[in-house]
Amino acid sequence: MPNLFYSVEELLKKLGPLRENKKLVFTNGCFDILHPGHVKVVNSAAALGDILVIGLNSDSSVKKLKGPSRPIINEQDRARMLLALKGVDFVIIFKEETPLELIKAIRPDVLMKGSEYTIDKIVGEEYSGETVRVKMEKGLSTSSIIERILKQC
Repeated sequence: MPNLFYSVEELLKKLGPLRENKKLVFTNGCFDILHPGHVKVVNSAAALGDILVIGLNSDSSVKKLKGPSRPIINEQDRARMLLALKGVDFVIIFKEETPLELIKAIRPDVLMKGSEYTIDKIVGEEYSGETVRVKMEKGLSTSSIIERILKQC
């Protein structure tokens, strides 16, 4: 199994020789409770280039963004699940609320986010060659899945 816990410097060293004549794609998120919407995001991102790096919010970052009861699944397990998906080359965990510093360091050829974000709200888009938004499926979010489960209890 690949190393899940690269520092930014280690990741950049790994990416260096791989980037020649290849398109690097970056996307990020919490990816808590892996579901079909996540799989669509990953597949869409992988289709945009040759190397896919996923920035994964750390457990502490998810708590800040989503509240004290989240994440449901810890960062190591979320990273392992993402790496098991076809097309994912690297997962790097970041502790900040946004991946801005990571995007600045990686400088992806393509930055991909979900359609719920308008271009002006996409963090780091100025540090990528191209920014792409993928249409999200209504009702396919971890928060909406958790709400449906709680209503059934």
